[in-house]
Amino acid sequence: MNILEVEGLTKRYEGFTLNGVSFSLERGYIMGFIGRNGAGKTTTMKAMLGLIGSDGGEVRVCGENIRGNEAAIKRRIGFIMGEFDCYRQAKLKTIARVTKRFYDDWDDAAYASYLKRFSLDENKKVSELSAGMRVKFALALALSHNAELLILDEPTSGLDPVSRDDLLDVFRSVIEDGTRSILFSTHIISDLEKCADHITYIREGNITLSCDVESFKSRFMLVSGSVEELREAKERLIGFKEHAFGFTGLIRSEDAPHLKGLRKAPADLESIMIYSEKEGDLDA
Repeated sequence: MNILEVEGLTKRYEGFTLNGVSFSLERGYIMGFIGRNGAGKTTTMKAMLGLIGSDGGEVRVCGENIRGNEAAIKRRIGFIMGEFDCYRQAKLKTIARVTKRFYDDWDDAAYASYLKRFSLDENKKVSELSAGMRVKFALALALSHNAELLILDEPTSGLDPVSRDDLLDVFRSVIEDGTRSILFSTHIISDLEKCADHITYIREGNITLSCDVESFKSRFMLVSGSVEELREAKERLIGFKEHAFGFTGLIRSEDAPHLKGLRKAPADLESIMIYSEKEGDLDA
């Protein structure tokens, strides 16, 4: 069953349009939402949640349209935009005490268990926490009101590699029982290699591709060759970079048999994004 369904979501600004964005996410999975700065990731998330008005489309959570059911559905969602940086001089226990008033399903026992699991001291102020610990506190709040869908906008941005890895382990553990799902945007593509099950790629306000990670990667291959070989291969390249010894580039896997003699290798997520943004597209 899909926990999230986005269909035809549209938002028009002068100079930018979120153009009929559609994708879905099943229960028990993590979806990475990728695209370069300005591609429409944050706009999509805000429009999904009604934080900005949309010009068209539907968003369903657990089968229910968020329009007309916004208050009830938002109780089933945890939304974190970057690191938690609100009420910096407030103690964690004060924030939790205020937050629980808004949720009928708040679970004190669950909150206490997440504090322990994340090594959070509720007597500390927000300003006394590291960036990683602030994100964990925001997760503890979301999970303590039994959020089924976590929507996270750049949650690992600014964290050191160890803190990021620790947080990714938390993400995997959150979805282990198959009842919750996570949609998170990030520029740190290596994080997705470690924890994402699905990838949705947005480019200039359009969803270019949305599928499971292995299917996403298997559609493409990296190739390299000489300057002479570049001239022959150029029309089949999605994007490429020239260097002193020739070139490296990205092709669709279906084109591999037509490019004999080139060195070929599996494509990783970061390379797919880099080369497609250079001059190609991923519509296949």
